Amino acid sequence: MQPDNNGEHYALVKLEESARIVKQAIHELPIMRARLDKYQDNKPKAREVYNDLQQFQSKLHTALRSAALPLLEMELADIADFSVKLSRSVKAFNLMTPDYSKLCTALNGYLEKLPVSDSLNFTTNAHIIGRLMASVKMGYYPTEIEHAKHIARGIGFPEGRTVNLFDPCCGCGLALRMLAGENDCRTYGVELDGYRAEESLTRLDRVGFGSYFRSRISNEAFHAMLLNPPYLSVMNPAGTNTRHEKRFLVDSLSHLMYGGLLIYIIPFYRLTVDICRVLCDNFDDLTVWKFTGDEYKKFRQVAIMGTRCRRRDGSAMVADIAAQALEADDMAELTELPENRYILPAVEVKVVLFKGAEFNVAELAEQLSKSTSFSRLFEKNKLDSGMKRPLLPLNLGQVGLIGGSGFINGLVECDTPHIIKGRIIKENNVSREENLNTKGELISTTVSEIRSNKMIFNLLTPQGFRSLSDYSGMGANADTAKSDSAVSVIQAAPSKLRTPYNARFPLGKVGVTAHAQDVLTDADIHAALARHGACDWGEVSKSDWKANDDALKLGERIISAYASAGNKKFWIITEADRSATTVMMPDDY
Repeated sequence: MQPDNNGEHYALVKLEESARIVKQAIHELPIMRARLDKYQDNKPKAREVYNDLQQFQSKLHTALRSAALPLLEMELADIADFSVKLSRSVKAFNLMTPDYSKLCTALNGYLEKLPVSDSLNFTTNAHIIGRLMASVKMGYYPTEIEHAKHIARGIGFPEGRTVNLFDPCCGCGLALRMLAGENDCRTYGVELDGYRAEESLTRLDRVGFGSYFRSRISNEAFHAMLLNPPYLSVMNPAGTNTRHEKRFLVDSLSHLMYGGLLIYIIPFYRLTVDICRVLCDNFDDLTVWKFTGDEYKKFRQVAIMGTRCRRRDGSAMVADIAAQALEADDMAELTELPENRYILPAVEVKVVLFKGAEFNVAELAEQLSKSTSFSRLFEKNKLDSGMKRPLLPLNLGQVGLIGGSGFINGLVECDTPHIIKGRIIKENNVSREENLNTKGELISTTVSEIRSNKMIFNLLTPQGFRSLSDYSGMGANADTAKSDSAVSVIQAAPSKLRTPYNARFPLGKVGVTAHAQDVLTDADIHAALARHGACDWGEVSKSDWKANDDALKLGERIISAYASAGNKKFWIITEADRSATTVMMPDDY
C-alpha cells in the first residue's frame, strides 16, 4: 500500500494517543488526590472524587498496555516490555497513598523512553518514521507457501462434498490453491492489482477484479476464508483511513457460513483489543499460531483460526486472546497445528452471487453461462431443427431459382429414386401487331421480340428418361409419353388444380400439399374448395368466421377449416393478394 503524503503511520498515531493520556495523568492525578483530602469530611463528595480517581487509574492502565503493541511494531521491544510492567504497577497502585510523586516520576521516565523528542509536542523521532514508512512502501505480502501447507494440514475436508474457499485478498492465488490441494473445492478470490488478478485466474476457479469493498458476493456461502489483508496503513489527519486489517475482517466475515473456518493472518502487534472483540463476538474455538523462521522474523505474522458462530457478547474472552499478542515468544508455532484440527461443514452451498468491482472477460463468460435468459436468446427453435415442408407450393420463379442454383441437381433418394438435372435455355418469342388507319388500310406493322429464360428439368428414373419444361401442368409439355411411375414422381411435389368453381373471390393458383394428397380424397378436396369459394368457412370459431368475412372485404389472408370423410381436419388458405390457395394439413403449417 502507498501512504498518503500527508498521513501518519497507524502505530505512531496510537502511541501518541497513549502518551497524551500518560502526560495528562502526571498532571491530573496529584490534583485529584489533593481534592480527596479536601473533602474527607464530606463523604458523598469524597466518594465522587475517589470514583474519578479509579476511572483515571483504569484509563492509564489501558493506555500503557495499549502502547506496547505500537512499540513492538516499531521494534522497540524493551520499551514495550517496560510499558506492560508499568501498566501492572499502575493497576496495583493504592489510590489512598498520600504522595503520588514516585508514580509521577515513573511515568515521566516512561515518556522520556518513548520515541518522541519533545514531550509537549510529541515530535516523533525521524529514524522511527523512516523505518515505518519504508515498511509501508513494501506493500504486498503474500502468504508464504510453506506456511500455507501447515495451515492446510490442520483443515479437515468433508468426503463427498464440494466446499467453497474464499480469499478477499488473493494476490496471485498461490496460497488459496495450496489450501485447496487435491480436495473437491471451488476456489474464489478477489484481487485489486490487475496483473496479479490475471495470474490468479490460472489457479483459481473464479476471480473478481478490483476492490473487494466494491464487489458483490454471496453471504454465508463459503466453508473457509483465508484472510491476509494489507495492514501497513497510514491514517490521514481527519482519521478517515480506517485500519485495513479490521475493515477487511468486519466486512468479509458475513461471507462465511456458520461453522465455517476463518484463517486470519496479521502481525501479532495488530492483534489489538478491538480486533480481539470482533473475533470473540463472532467466532468459537479461537486459536493463535505464529509463523516460523525467517518469515516470522521479517513480518511477525500470526494466524488466528476459529469457526464462525452466531453473534454474541464475547467480551469475557477478549483479555485472553489479547494477552497472547504481548507474549508472542511463548506462542505455539504453525508447525505444531494438529492435523485436521478444524473440520469444515459437510454441506454443499451454491455461490449465487460473485461479481468483482471491475469488468473482466472470464468472469463475464462465467456469469453469462449461468444466465437462463441469455441462453434462451440463442436457443434453436424446435421448428428450425428438422426437415420441414414448404407452407405453400413453390411458384415457378422459386423452382427456377432452386434448379438454376443446382440445389436439386443429382440423385434424389426417396420411395421412387431418380436423378434430376436442371438447366436453363434462352427463348425468343416474336409477336406482330398490324396498325390500320380509319379506312382499315394497313399502314405499319409492330414487331415485338421477348427474350426469356426457360427452366427444363431432365429426370432419369428406372422406367426411363423424361424432360419436363412445365412444373405446374402435371407433365403437359413432356417431351416423351407419360408412364405411371413418372407421374407419381411429379405428384410427389405439391400439385396444382384447375379452378372449376364459381368462387365469390379469386382463388388464384390452387395447390395441395403432398401430405394432404396422401391423407385426403379428391372428393374431400373438391367439396372443401367449393365451400371455401362460397364463403363457407367450415369448422372455425365465431371470431375466426368474422375475421374471414372482414379479410374478404379488406383483402387479407383467409383461413378455413374442414373435416374429411375420415374425420381428418385440414385447412384451406387463400393468400391476401389472391394469388394462390393451398389445401394443407395442420401439421404442414
